[in-house]
Amino acid sequence: MNSVIPAPIARQPWAMLLPLIALVGFGAMVLFSAAGGSWEPFATSHLLRFLIFLVMAWVMTLFGREFVRFAAYPLYAVLLILLVAVEAIGFVGGGSQRWLDLGVVQLQPSELMKPAIILVLARFYSGLPPSMTMSWRALVPAGVLIAIPMGLVLLQPDLGTALAIGFGGATVMFLAGLPLRWFITAGIGALVAAPIAFFFGLHDYQQRRVTTFLDPESDPLGAGYHITQSKIAIGSGGLFGKGFNEGSQSHLNYLPEPHTDFVFATMAEEWGLLGGLAVILIYGLIMRWGLSVARKSHDRFARLLASGMVATMFFYVAINLMMVMGLAPVVGIPLPFMSHGGSSMMTNMICIGTLMMVNRWNSRAPRSQLS
Repeated sequence: MNSVIPAPIARQPWAMLLPLIALVGFGAMVLFSAAGGSWEPFATSHLLRFLIFLVMAWVMTLFGREFVRFAAYPLYAVLLILLVAVEAIGFVGGGSQRWLDLGVVQLQPSELMKPAIILVLARFYSGLPPSMTMSWRALVPAGVLIAIPMGLVLLQPDLGTALAIGFGGATVMFLAGLPLRWFITAGIGALVAAPIAFFFGLHDYQQRRVTTFLDPESDPLGAGYHITQSKIAIGSGGLFGKGFNEGSQSHLNYLPEPHTDFVFATMAEEWGLLGGLAVILIYGLIMRWGLSVARKSHDRFARLLASGMVATMFFYVAINLMMVMGLAPVVGIPLPFMSHGGSSMMTNMICIGTLMMVNRWNSRAPRSQLS
């Protein structure tokens, strides 16, 4: 079989690519239905973006380990400058100031910061002597690297992206071997600070999202409308669903954002519980492959980099699924590879490309290369 299939094709990570292609294709079918049975304006652009970013992911596999390590800090610095530029000259859309208009494309630097924070922290901890892991030198610089972009993103305001940056950064810190007691202390501190942050740190609409999450039925036609309609759509799908292109909640415009944040609800109404379980299983296969890449990595930098990228994708999936089922506040986190949107596709394909890159390092590096 190896003699029949060309080597460049045979060595691709098909254990991940086949489930990923199936997921994106299924997402295009859901978007086709969300548009009322039309490829435009969602499904076609969804597939086109995937193909473009898949090429980008393949190009990323050509980067060498030392080049990526060298680029970590400069890339982080450039993105910080872009986040500052967003505050100064960024344009406002949907009540938030998150984008830079570059003429040919509208760039959202905060999306790029999600994988970038993983990269810079992997670089930091790979260069930190193991003896310092238990000292403040392992905590304070990393905390500053995380806090600065989180603060800039919160100013936009974009709570969901800020939480994604913090989650990815905290995951790398944990995997780097920082003492567990520090994370427990931070958790207790967060619980104590939560009421203060709620009343003085969140905007009015963000406060309404939290109170609506706790009691969506208190305002079913107002702040609780999104969650209420999402749960109706998921529940009405039953075990087998209503059938492809037969969803009433999305077709009759009861379900808000059926092609972006609530695409899982659109899918569940038409494909039922079995469709939902199939989607979750595919995510599990992709992330299982990503974790296997991290386990097989031959050095600390590659392990932390791969693990952090898996954590970023997991955050997207977990928060979106919890959000559409009413288990978390609505924070505007799209579902990877299924929701319509270029920024989400770009970020998650960067994660995929990074994992493919580390997988290539693993296949080429000798076992003796440890750091």
